[in-house]
Amino acid sequence: IMLHSTLALSLLLIAVSSNLAMAIKKEKRAPQTLSRGWGDEITWVQTYEEGLYQAKKSNKPLMVIHHLEDCQYCQALKKAFAENEEIQEMAQNNFVMLNLMHETTDKNLSPDGQYVPRIMFVDPSLTVRADITGRYSNRLYTYEPQDMPFLIENMKKALRLIQTEL
Repeated sequence: IMLHSTLALSLLLIAVSSNLAMAIKKEKRAPQTLSRGWGDEITWVQTYEEGLYQAKKSNKPLMVIHHLEDCQYCQALKKAFAENEEIQEMAQNNFVMLNLMHETTDKNLSPDGQYVPRIMFVDPSLTVRADITGRYSNRLYTYEPQDMPFLIENMKKALRLIQTEL
């Protein structure tokens, strides 16, 4: 009888741990749908509010990417963004990441209009960094595929500004 119950217990433990392993795997795969092609290894937050909360909690800047599925400029930027190892690594380790296909109610995220693609940074102090701009004077927060080095510089700037100002 002892052997029987030990066996039953072992089987139960195996069943529980494999379910747990599957749950953990699922947990790790959850961001895939939120990534929308911007980087499957990145943990994406679901909402702007969650992004602000995580930024404050983790003391990391929030990077907000506004885009639309049927926008060719967004698609081109997404491809360049997803294929850039340095951007992907920084996004995974140093930023709270959010990509949105709708506008937020925070008007600070559209200081010069609601165009896409648009990338903005929010400090852990919850200040929108309108001063971190791209190369184009007519759309301050847009980036094109060839602007990845510029985006990398702006990501580094967003990280630097935290350390100096907080």
